[in-house]
Amino acid sequence: MTGRLHGRTIVVTGGASGIGAALCEGFAAEGANAVIADLNLEAGQALAERITTGGGSTSAVRVDVTDRASVQAGIAAAVERHGRLDAYFNNAGMNSPMKYLDVTESNFELIMKVNVLGVLIGAQEAARQFIAQGSPGKIVNTASIAGRTGFSSFAPYSAAKAAVISLTQSGARALAEHGITVNGFAPGVVATPLWTKLDKELDEIGEGQNGVDSMSSSILLGRPADPSDIVPTGIFLASSDSDYITGQIIPIEGGMILV
Repeated sequence: MTGRLHGRTIVVTGGASGIGAALCEGFAAEGANAVIADLNLEAGQALAERITTGGGSTSAVRVDVTDRASVQAGIAAAVERHGRLDAYFNNAGMNSPMKYLDVTESNFELIMKVNVLGVLIGAQEAARQFIAQGSPGKIVNTASIAGRTGFSSFAPYSAAKAAVISLTQSGARALAEHGITVNGFAPGVVATPLWTKLDKELDEIGEGQNGVDSMSSSILLGRPADPSDIVPTGIFLASSDSDYITGQIIPIEGGMILV
Protein backbone atom coordinates (compact mmCIF):
# COMPACT_ATOMS: atom_id res chain seq x y z
CA MET A 1 0.00 0.00 0.00
CA THR A 2 1.03 3.62 -0.54
CA GLY A 3 0.19 5.23 2.80
CA ARG A 4 -2.25 7.66 1.19
CA LEU A 5 -4.17 8.01 4.46
CA HIS A 6 -1.22 8.12 6.84
CA GLY A 7 -2.20 9.52 10.22
CA ARG A 8 -5.81 10.27 9.28
CA THR A 9 -8.54 9.21 11.68
CA ILE A 10 -11.54 7.78 9.88
CA VAL A 11 -14.75 6.60 11.54
CA VAL A 12 -16.81 4.00 9.68
CA THR A 13 -20.30 3.23 10.96
CA GLY A 14 -21.46 -0.32 10.31
CA GLY A 15 -17.74 -0.99 10.27
CA ALA A 16 -17.72 -4.51 11.70
CA SER A 17 -18.97 -6.39 8.64
CA GLY A 18 -19.50 -6.28 4.89
CA ILE A 19 -18.53 -3.09 3.09
CA GLY A 20 -17.72 -1.35 6.36
CA ALA A 21 -15.24 -3.99 7.45
CA ALA A 22 -13.54 -3.95 4.04
CA LEU A 23 -13.25 -0.15 4.26
CA CYS A 24 -11.73 -0.31 7.74
CA GLU A 25 -9.16 -2.88 6.66
CA GLY A 26 -8.34 -0.88 3.53
CA PHE A 27 -8.00 2.38 5.44
CA ALA A 28 -5.72 0.83 8.05
CA ALA A 29 -3.58 -0.69 5.31
CA GLU A 30 -3.15 2.84 3.90
CA GLY A 31 -1.94 4.16 7.25
CA ALA A 32 -5.16 5.54 8.72
CA ASN A 33 -6.48 5.15 12.23
CA ALA A 34 -9.58 3.13 11.33
CA VAL A 35 -12.36 3.48 13.90
CA ILE A 36 -14.87 0.63 13.70
CA ALA A 37 -18.21 2.07 14.87
CA ASP A 38 -20.85 -0.61 15.06
CA LEU A 39 -23.87 -1.69 17.06
CA ASN A 40 -22.15 -5.07 17.45
CA LEU A 41 -19.16 -4.17 19.61
CA GLU A 42 -17.97 -7.77 19.88
CA ALA A 43 -17.68 -8.07 16.09
CA GLY A 44 -15.99 -4.68 15.95
CA GLN A 45 -13.43 -5.70 18.55
CA ALA A 46 -12.71 -8.95 16.68
CA LEU A 47 -12.05 -6.99 13.47
CA ALA A 48 -9.90 -4.49 15.38
CA GLU A 49 -7.80 -7.34 16.76
CA ARG A 50 -7.30 -8.71 13.24
CA ILE A 51 -6.27 -5.30 11.90
CA THR A 52 -3.91 -4.69 14.84
CA THR A 53 -2.32 -8.09 14.37
CA GLY A 54 -1.64 -7.11 10.77
CA GLY A 55 0.13 -3.95 11.91
CA GLY A 56 -2.71 -1.47 11.46
CA SER A 57 -3.94 1.28 13.77
CA THR A 58 -7.56 0.85 14.81
CA SER A 59 -10.11 0.96 17.59
CA ALA A 60 -13.69 -0.21 18.01
CA VAL A 61 -16.63 1.57 19.61
CA ARG A 62 -20.29 0.70 19.99
CA VAL A 63 -22.48 3.20 18.12
CA ASP A 64 -26.22 3.27 17.49
CA VAL A 65 -26.53 5.61 14.51
CA THR A 66 -30.15 6.46 15.37
CA ASP A 67 -29.15 7.79 18.81
CA ARG A 68 -27.45 11.21 18.73
CA ALA A 69 -25.83 10.76 22.13
CA SER A 70 -24.34 7.45 20.99
CA VAL A 71 -22.96 9.03 17.82
CA GLN A 72 -21.49 11.91 19.82
CA ALA A 73 -19.88 9.46 22.23
CA GLY A 74 -18.42 7.46 19.35
CA ILE A 75 -16.81 10.54 17.81
CA ALA A 76 -15.52 11.65 21.21
CA ALA A 77 -13.96 8.22 21.77
CA ALA A 78 -12.27 8.34 18.37
CA VAL A 79 -10.84 11.79 19.06
CA GLU A 80 -9.70 10.84 22.56
CA ARG A 81 -7.94 7.74 21.23
CA HIS A 82 -6.47 9.13 18.01
CA GLY A 83 -6.31 12.88 18.56
CA ARG A 84 -8.65 14.19 15.86
CA LEU A 85 -11.26 13.29 13.25
CA ASP A 86 -10.51 13.58 9.53
CA ALA A 87 -13.29 11.63 7.78
CA TYR A 88 -16.62 10.12 8.75
CA PHE A 89 -18.24 7.35 6.71
CA ASN A 90 -22.00 7.01 7.22
CA ASN A 91 -22.08 3.39 6.15
CA ALA A 92 -24.45 1.67 8.61
CA GLY A 93 -27.73 0.62 7.04
CA MET A 94 -30.40 -2.03 6.93
CA ASN A 95 -33.08 -3.44 4.67
CA SER A 96 -36.13 -5.59 5.25
CA PRO A 97 -37.86 -6.47 1.97
CA MET A 98 -41.64 -6.54 1.65
CA LYS A 99 -43.99 -6.61 -1.30
CA TYR A 100 -45.02 -3.07 -2.19
CA LEU A 101 -48.65 -3.53 -1.11
CA ASP A 102 -47.58 -5.18 2.15
CA VAL A 103 -45.22 -2.45 3.38
CA THR A 104 -46.21 -1.42 6.89
CA GLU A 105 -45.67 1.80 8.77
CA SER A 106 -43.28 0.08 11.16
CA ASN A 107 -41.21 -1.37 8.30
CA PHE A 108 -41.03 2.01 6.57
CA GLU A 109 -40.19 3.94 9.72
CA LEU A 110 -37.41 1.57 10.83
CA ILE A 111 -35.69 1.62 7.43
CA MET A 112 -35.95 5.41 7.27
CA LYS A 113 -34.70 5.83 10.83
CA VAL A 114 -31.55 3.80 10.31
CA ASN A 115 -30.71 4.70 6.71
CA VAL A 116 -31.76 8.37 6.61
CA LEU A 117 -31.90 9.80 10.13
CA GLY A 118 -28.70 7.91 10.96
CA VAL A 119 -26.93 9.59 8.04
CA LEU A 120 -28.20 13.04 9.02
CA ILE A 121 -27.12 12.65 12.66
CA GLY A 122 -23.73 11.29 11.66
CA ALA A 123 -23.09 14.10 9.19
CA GLN A 124 -24.16 16.77 11.67
CA GLU A 125 -22.02 15.48 14.52
CA ALA A 126 -18.98 14.86 12.33
CA ALA A 127 -19.31 18.39 10.93
CA ARG A 128 -19.49 19.83 14.44
CA GLN A 129 -16.26 18.03 15.32
CA PHE A 130 -14.50 19.29 12.18
CA ILE A 131 -15.63 22.86 12.94
CA ALA A 132 -14.52 22.58 16.58
CA GLN A 133 -11.09 21.38 15.39
CA GLY A 134 -10.88 24.29 12.96
CA SER A 135 -9.96 21.90 10.20
CA PRO A 136 -11.51 20.69 6.95
CA GLY A 137 -13.05 17.24 6.94
CA LYS A 138 -14.73 14.66 4.77
CA ILE A 139 -18.16 13.10 5.15
CA VAL A 140 -18.89 10.10 2.95
CA ASN A 141 -22.33 8.48 2.73
CA THR A 142 -23.16 5.00 1.50
CA ALA A 143 -26.02 5.37 -0.95
CA SER A 144 -27.14 2.68 -3.42
CA ILE A 145 -28.25 2.20 -6.98
CA ALA A 146 -31.65 1.71 -5.32
CA GLY A 147 -31.57 5.45 -4.73
CA ARG A 148 -31.39 6.00 -8.49
CA THR A 149 -34.00 3.45 -9.55
CA GLY A 150 -36.66 2.00 -7.25
CA PHE A 151 -37.06 -1.74 -6.71
CA SER A 152 -40.51 -3.15 -6.01
CA SER A 153 -39.42 -5.44 -3.17
CA PHE A 154 -37.29 -2.71 -1.59
CA ALA A 155 -39.61 0.32 -1.75
CA PRO A 156 -38.74 1.89 1.65
CA TYR A 157 -35.05 1.10 1.15
CA SER A 158 -35.08 2.66 -2.32
CA ALA A 159 -36.76 5.77 -0.94
CA ALA A 160 -34.26 5.90 1.93
CA LYS A 161 -31.25 5.72 -0.37
CA ALA A 162 -32.73 8.42 -2.61
CA ALA A 163 -32.94 10.53 0.54
CA VAL A 164 -29.27 9.78 1.29
CA ILE A 165 -28.36 11.16 -2.14
CA SER A 166 -30.35 14.34 -1.39
CA LEU A 167 -28.79 14.66 2.07
CA THR A 168 -25.36 14.38 0.45
CA GLN A 169 -26.14 17.27 -1.89
CA SER A 170 -27.73 19.35 0.88
CA GLY A 171 -24.82 18.73 3.21
CA ALA A 172 -22.31 19.69 0.53
CA ARG A 173 -24.04 23.03 0.07
CA ALA A 174 -24.40 23.68 3.79
CA LEU A 175 -20.88 22.73 4.88
CA ALA A 176 -18.67 23.98 2.04
CA GLU A 177 -18.03 27.26 3.86
CA HIS A 178 -16.33 25.25 6.61
CA GLY A 179 -14.07 23.39 4.17
CA ILE A 180 -16.07 20.18 4.67
CA THR A 181 -16.82 18.03 1.64
CA VAL A 182 -19.78 15.65 1.52
CA ASN A 183 -19.80 12.86 -1.04
CA GLY A 184 -21.03 9.31 -1.35
CA PHE A 185 -20.88 6.12 -3.33
CA ALA A 186 -23.67 3.94 -4.67
CA PRO A 187 -22.98 0.20 -4.69
CA GLY A 188 -25.07 -2.25 -6.64
CA VAL A 189 -25.25 -5.93 -5.70
CA VAL A 190 -22.43 -6.67 -3.25
CA ALA A 191 -21.64 -10.15 -1.96
CA THR A 192 -22.03 -9.51 1.77
CA PRO A 193 -23.89 -11.17 4.67
CA LEU A 194 -26.63 -8.57 4.13
CA TRP A 195 -27.37 -9.91 0.66
CA THR A 196 -27.40 -13.50 1.92
CA LYS A 197 -30.02 -12.41 4.47
CA LEU A 198 -32.01 -10.51 1.83
CA ASP A 199 -32.07 -13.51 -0.49
CA LYS A 200 -33.58 -15.64 2.27
CA GLU A 201 -36.16 -12.99 3.15
CA LEU A 202 -37.14 -12.50 -0.50
CA ASP A 203 -37.76 -16.24 -0.81
CA GLU A 204 -39.92 -16.15 2.31
CA ILE A 205 -42.22 -13.48 0.86
CA GLY A 206 -42.44 -15.11 -2.55
CA GLU A 207 -40.15 -12.58 -4.23
CA GLY A 208 -37.17 -14.85 -4.80
CA GLN A 209 -37.09 -13.83 -8.44
CA ASN A 210 -35.77 -10.45 -7.29
CA GLY A 211 -32.75 -11.89 -5.50
CA VAL A 212 -29.01 -11.74 -6.11
CA ASP A 213 -28.95 -14.04 -9.15
CA SER A 214 -31.68 -12.15 -10.94
CA MET A 215 -30.29 -8.71 -10.19
CA SER A 216 -26.76 -9.77 -11.03
CA SER A 217 -27.81 -10.93 -14.48
CA SER A 218 -28.02 -7.31 -15.64
CA ILE A 219 -24.49 -6.38 -14.50
CA LEU A 220 -22.39 -5.66 -17.58
CA LEU A 221 -19.18 -6.84 -15.93
CA GLY A 222 -20.81 -10.20 -15.22
CA ARG A 223 -20.62 -10.57 -11.44
CA PRO A 224 -21.73 -9.03 -8.16
CA ALA A 225 -19.24 -6.76 -6.43
CA ASP A 226 -16.99 -7.99 -3.67
CA PRO A 227 -16.61 -5.62 -0.70
CA SER A 228 -13.00 -5.15 -1.80
CA ASP A 229 -14.29 -3.55 -5.01
CA ILE A 230 -15.63 -0.66 -2.92
CA VAL A 231 -12.40 0.03 -1.06
CA PRO A 232 -10.41 1.97 -3.72
CA THR A 233 -13.25 4.50 -4.08
CA GLY A 234 -13.47 4.79 -0.30
CA ILE A 235 -9.74 5.47 -0.07
CA PHE A 236 -10.04 8.10 -2.80
CA LEU A 237 -12.91 9.86 -1.04
CA ALA A 238 -11.06 9.80 2.30
CA SER A 239 -7.82 11.13 0.82
CA SER A 240 -6.65 14.55 -0.33
CA ASP A 241 -7.11 13.36 -3.92
CA SER A 242 -10.83 14.16 -3.60
CA ASP A 243 -10.44 17.61 -2.03
CA TYR A 244 -12.06 19.40 -4.98
CA ILE A 245 -15.08 17.09 -5.17
CA THR A 246 -18.25 17.63 -3.17
CA GLY A 247 -21.95 16.79 -3.46
CA GLN A 248 -21.26 13.82 -5.71
CA ILE A 249 -22.34 10.16 -5.67
CA ILE A 250 -19.96 7.70 -7.33
CA PRO A 251 -21.65 4.53 -8.65
CA ILE A 252 -19.79 1.25 -8.04
CA GLU A 253 -22.05 -1.32 -9.65
CA GLY A 254 -20.30 -2.92 -12.61
CA GLY A 255 -22.57 -1.29 -15.18
CA MET A 256 -25.84 -2.45 -13.62
CA ILE A 257 -27.73 0.76 -14.34
CA LEU A 258 -26.49 3.39 -16.76
CA VAL A 259 -27.84 6.68 -15.42
